[in-house]
Amino acid sequence: MLGFWLVISPFVFQRATGPVSPFGNDLFCGLAAMIFGLFSFWKRSGWAHFLTLIIALWLIGYGYFAGLPSPPTAQNRIITGLLLAMFAIIPNRAEEIPAGWQAFYDR
Repeated sequence: MLGFWLVISPFVFQRATGPVSPFGNDLFCGLAAMIFGLFSFWKRSGWAHFLTLIIALWLIGYGYFAGLPSPPTAQNRIITGLLLAMFAIIPNRAEEIPAGWQAFYDR
């Protein structure tokens, strides 16, 4: 959901025009976060959620140092980056089948 929010956030906030496109940055980071999240459900790439840390650190740095758009968009990137980092660090078992479902299939 955070990746989807990054994709639509340039439409929610005002877009700045300049040499660097913040829209492209948000679109790329949002799509990458969604792809890494989906890959973490696959058993062979259950570690893919750790790649979200790279995106999170990029968003935090870009929001803090770029200073291109207005403060709300920078704050959006920083907070979204912090949330992505938090969810990437928390251990998950996305690639495992829930116990109740497994018991149903084993019958």
